[in-house]
Amino acid sequence: MSTKSYIEVQAAEMRFNTRKGSFHALAGVDLQVQRGEFITLIGHSGCGKSTLLNLIAGLLRPTSGVLLCDNREITEPGPERAVVFQNHSLLPWLSCFENVYLGVESVFERTEAKAKLVERTEAALALVGMSHATHKRPHEISGGMKQRIGIARALAMQPKVLLMDEPFGALDALTRAHLQDELLKIVATTHSTVVMVTHDVDEAVLLSDRIVMMTNGPAATIGEILSVDLPRPRNRVELADNARYLAARKSVIDFLYTRHAKIEKAA
Repeated sequence: MSTKSYIEVQAAEMRFNTRKGSFHALAGVDLQVQRGEFITLIGHSGCGKSTLLNLIAGLLRPTSGVLLCDNREITEPGPERAVVFQNHSLLPWLSCFENVYLGVESVFERTEAKAKLVERTEAALALVGMSHATHKRPHEISGGMKQRIGIARALAMQPKVLLMDEPFGALDALTRAHLQDELLKIVATTHSTVVMVTHDVDEAVLLSDRIVMMTNGPAATIGEILSVDLPRPRNRVELADNARYLAARKSVIDFLYTRHAKIEKAA
């Protein structure tokens, strides 16, 4: 495998022990992600998207195989890999500022003065357009704003890799579209390497450099990888009738709903 790959997944297998016995979640997964690349993982429910993301995050250890980040084996979570979940996971008793500051403090407390930690926190809030909500608590802001704070907390730690597990999945369509546009701007500014799980075909095509399409589980693996040949910056309105956008969208839909249609078992 190329040593230039920033993230490398090498022959990763994942089995879970359940009450019904061993469950083979992932089989023989190989993936290389370049520095600064935006990768989405897409597939039907149960195809192992989140499992693969959690392996990259270090929240799970593979049954076999190796995962590397910057040529170092991933054996546990680390500050160079920040995770944004669908559930924002904000602490309700802390303000928006305090929620972000908590992440900053965990990474930089030993090496930087408090004034610098405050500066990092304020900069992250500004980056996601939430400076006005500094003193508000989570229950005082909308779902979309909560996700912005979750993203700010992740970015404030200056991670080399941003891992996102359906971060906009619980939001209404308009809020989701707005945050997708904001994420495009943020990634353009930070040059982050991003791996994101999604169920949304349009979201995958709009955001990605490459779309990793997973086969159905059990023993799910990578079925196909699609390069999205669209220039950046991207504008969703301008792309609506773009031939390359439509072709990429059709390819993903064909994979998911024709070649790998999810067959639901009868009740």
